[in-house]
Amino acid sequence: ISIVIPTLKSEAEPPRCLEALMEGLAAGLIRELVISDGGSQDHTATIAEEVGAELLSGAPSRGGQLRRGCEAAQGDWLLMLHADTRLSAGWSDEVSRHLEQGEGRPGYFRLAFRARGLRPALVAGWANLRARLFGLPYGDQGLLVRRSDYEAVGGYPDQPLMEDVALSLRLKGLVEIPVQAQTSAARYERDGWLRRGARNLWTLARYALGVSPERLARAYRK
Repeated sequence: ISIVIPTLKSEAEPPRCLEALMEGLAAGLIRELVISDGGSQDHTATIAEEVGAELLSGAPSRGGQLRRGCEAAQGDWLLMLHADTRLSAGWSDEVSRHLEQGEGRPGYFRLAFRARGLRPALVAGWANLRARLFGLPYGDQGLLVRRSDYEAVGGYPDQPLMEDVALSLRLKGLVEIPVQAQTSAARYERDGWLRRGARNLWTLARYALGVSPERLARAYRK
């Protein structure tokens, strides 16, 4: 598999994300790592060089960054991860099993926050339920998909927000892989769990009603 990670001013996160991926190297599962950067002026390039990753640099747009990364990747399967996501131990065995027994279906991981308490559990539980019921995992849940299927549906759109939803809506047969995708809770802890959760739902609803990703991104950044 080829692993594609978009980055932007996030030098503190990739090392721990990459550390969790090491078991995939030992298992001979990972063909390459592609880091698609949005013009960071930090140590992202140094980190990429140290781990032997291919580094791409371009305009800051997560959809565009993921698209460039997937175009450069050469594996038969693509695994897209956010830089602040760490896969739980044993992920390589579960992914290998999915490649062998999953009938080629695209998969995502079970979301968990690196935080304790009822609110993190409830927000993660809703995200996992949404993914199972509606086939709508977000990018922080990761995405594993065959290159042929990715290309058949047109890949990621070059847009600053909701690129993960746009691709998921076009993929068929998405299934949950029993691996935790442990992601940062920093934005929820900063903004408040209920407020951030409600804001995400409102953004999704507006996107479904046809509001442009560019307009949503401007509102999201405020």
